[in-house]
Amino acid sequence: MEAAPRAPQAVAPSARFRASGPLLLPLLLVLTLGGGMVERAVAGGPEGAEIPLECRLGSGPWQQCRMRVETVGAHWFLLVGDRRIECRHDGSGTVTMGEGGQARPVTSRWLEDRSLCWDGTCARGEIPLD
Repeated sequence: MEAAPRAPQAVAPSARFRASGPLLLPLLLVLTLGGGMVERAVAGGPEGAEIPLECRLGSGPWQQCRMRVETVGAHWFLLVGDRRIECRHDGSGTVTMGEGGQARPVTSRWLEDRSLCWDGTCARGEIPLD
């Protein structure tokens, strides 16, 4: 005589949660932190990373760009299209920017839309400040 097939047993919601608990935390971290932050964490921080931002040159439109950080808060590049704008902060409040070895002092300021501008060059996004 063959045994009758067993009906699936219901599992209490709390039992399902406990069983998925070890897998739930990493998933929540990824969803909370976002892909870009996780990539930088795995890479060891923002130094040496290329961080996706949006940039505006002068009165032009906002466009996709990247910030390559050499030393956080001291030396970075804005990569906008085929342009490579080098930026340096000397620690005393002076920021210089330039292309092709021609650097000039610029004034830094935050705008209401949360973009950071150096004279006519602006960036917005997850800008690593320190």
